[in-house]
Amino acid sequence: MTDALWTGSEAATATGGQTGGAWQASGLSIDSRSVAKGDLFIALEGPNHDGHDFVAQALADGAAAAMVHRVPDGLPEDAPLLIVEDTLKGLQDLGRAARNRTKAQIVGVTGSSGKTSTKEALRACLETLGETFASVGSFNNHWGLPLSLARMPRDTEFGIFEMGMNHPGEIAALTAIARPDVAIVTNIGLAHIEFFADQSGIADAKAEIFTGMGAQGVAVLPREDAFFERLARRAGEAGVRRVISYGKSEACEVQLLDASLYASCSAVSARVGPQDLDYCLAQPGMHWVMNSLGVLAVVKALGGDVVTAARAFAGLKALAGRGQRHRIALPSGGGFELIDESYNANPASMRATIAVLGRAKTGETGRRIAALGDMREMGPEAPRYHAELAPALEEAGIDLVFACGDSMAHLYEALPEKLRGGYAARSDELAPMVAEALGDGDVIAIKGSLGSRMKIVLEALLALGDENSGELPRAANGN
Repeated sequence: MTDALWTGSEAATATGGQTGGAWQASGLSIDSRSVAKGDLFIALEGPNHDGHDFVAQALADGAAAAMVHRVPDGLPEDAPLLIVEDTLKGLQDLGRAARNRTKAQIVGVTGSSGKTSTKEALRACLETLGETFASVGSFNNHWGLPLSLARMPRDTEFGIFEMGMNHPGEIAALTAIARPDVAIVTNIGLAHIEFFADQSGIADAKAEIFTGMGAQGVAVLPREDAFFERLARRAGEAGVRRVISYGKSEACEVQLLDASLYASCSAVSARVGPQDLDYCLAQPGMHWVMNSLGVLAVVKALGGDVVTAARAFAGLKALAGRGQRHRIALPSGGGFELIDESYNANPASMRATIAVLGRAKTGETGRRIAALGDMREMGPEAPRYHAELAPALEEAGIDLVFACGDSMAHLYEALPEKLRGGYAARSDELAPMVAEALGDGDVIAIKGSLGSRMKIVLEALLALGDENSGELPRAANGN
């Protein structure tokens, strides 16, 4: 057996394409700017760019071959090409073939929030048990999932793939390719509610993940979620015979016994089947505690050693845009802590971030500050969803709130005067206001949907002087 990820003949068979000459690829790329030597470059045609325009450059930069559905002008006659009917379909065919050839146990991850963090926690835990591969970042859509599958090494024992959606039918198409052995749903929230009649429609769209599973598959579900029974029923209708629930209830196969929540970590006691175990979770917040229970439920479903897997929780690192922390030096002296939650937002994840900020450890004169951008795709009830965050901010003891965006204006108006730090229509207008307000010992959390461009605020604060990014040193007492 070859050590190559794909040989030319394998790729041609998988896609029904035609290729000349013998080549083999050690990786896959859809971005000519990041092509590595030995990659198969896939020339996808999108609304703004056509990958066929960059085939020559990709080959010049070391790509082993290029998948195309038309031969670009100016290429030599012997250029290593895999010619297919459509490159997106070809990519999906490669993903499907990768799934068919693997002996790995495949885990699918979906939910309204926490998908990527749960996927990364699963990666850390399963790596203690065998060769593990997981999709990069949030590659969870019609091209991201098959690309991730097609990148999976041959000797993988556990494969973890995220599946996202913002319309009905999208996850059904993804799960048909991935065919997960185990599927975990993190929660059913209001993300993308704009495209659904109600929240039950979101639950049904997430439940599409079960349609790609066989009778031997296992559905891992949050017992306390309002849509647990609906999800379990949908799993059964899809032919999935086993459901493992996780949560606080005694009815859960993976039950939370106790959790001590600190500023930068959590101490957790859980029961997995008949076994009790304690573990340190190197991320703060009850949402992380609940996700860790879901991860242990997946490990149980896969037949893995949950005690060994749980040890990995102590080393979890937050991702950029999803809880990563920075210590920022102030030009005037001293500094503040920044919690980067700028990647995305919905009501549930907003409340989780607010709760984490409320437990943050400030300096002697420091304050807890939130810089918030719009939650997108909230539909006609967006003003209400935003305004309803005000009590959570007050209850968490947040000292100051900065906000930007049309919908966030409703939250800002709902806040008591003492909490109003500043409002702007756009994030680039808000950034200098936030930067000027910060003082020594402050802790600030930045959050908003990707479209609200809160990364502009993040970058403005990082520019003040990032002393160290990633995980900050923890106090000796763990809080």
